[in-house]
Amino acid sequence: MKSMFTKILTLAILVASTTAQRIVLTNDDGWAVAQLRDEYNMLIAAGYQVILSAPAVNKSGTGNSTTTPTPLTAPCQFNTCPVGSPATGTDPNDSNIHYVNGFPVDSVKFGIQNFAEARWGTKPDFVVSGSNIGNNLGAGITGSGTVGAAGESALEGIPSFAFSGASGSSVIYTTLTTDPNSSSTISANIYTALILEFLSTYLSASSSRPIVPSGFSVNINFSSTSSCNNDADNFKWIATRLVSSTAGVDTTRCGTKNLPDETTVSRSGCFATVSVFHADSKKDAPAAAQKAVFDRLDSILTCL
Repeated sequence: MKSMFTKILTLAILVASTTAQRIVLTNDDGWAVAQLRDEYNMLIAAGYQVILSAPAVNKSGTGNSTTTPTPLTAPCQFNTCPVGSPATGTDPNDSNIHYVNGFPVDSVKFGIQNFAEARWGTKPDFVVSGSNIGNNLGAGITGSGTVGAAGESALEGIPSFAFSGASGSSVIYTTLTTDPNSSSTISANIYTALILEFLSTYLSASSSRPIVPSGFSVNINFSSTSSCNNDADNFKWIATRLVSSTAGVDTTRCGTKNLPDETTVSRSGCFATVSVFHADSKKDAPAAAQKAVFDRLDSILTCL
């Protein structure tokens, strides 16, 4: 695992130094969970510029919900800020880590429109939503706050990726250092390594086109780490669609125009599934949009 992670990190550093590198990082599990903070730390280590903007408390399953953030009437997640804290706030030890007392869609809006503009004077190059604790698969993605935030980003013209993993648990980020051998830390490390591999491969692909076709986003799901013997090297990347279809409307991969559905693949072994979806309807993208995404990932995609 460590040698694979070192290889991925080295590649990520090279990519981040030469291509799109300003990221807004969000989720729906809350701003203080270990998974999100592990990604934040390692994306920075890889050379990306990162702003974390996520809900003050766990807002899983809230889809496209939105509100006007207000001061907190209960503490932030894991008591990371007290009752009465303002509607948005910052980690006292890192001014680029923000909470928003609202839904994931609100968090990503603030990240794009407020925090990024304040830090960079411009919007981010792309948004990473998740990795969510628990998979977001098929037609069920409409209820996902992680996918909702990615969709909102795309609708605002910012390329986005929604990541989710079957393993992990909602624990405070300090466990990354206090309990490095726990199952939650191991799964966080593995999924972070896979996200770095995805971004390094995707962004290093030569293309004059936008990072993601306008109006679309990408849904990536990781199988359980136990099904992969807790080793990121064992994951196989598969081009998929959200919902099964035999209509032959997909881009051609592995000799067919009928891509496998992500639910079946994700639950059948050690896989990382990649599906392209409409940012507004959360339905499968047409063949042209699929092809634009999958072509960038050709070097890591494989067949079942």
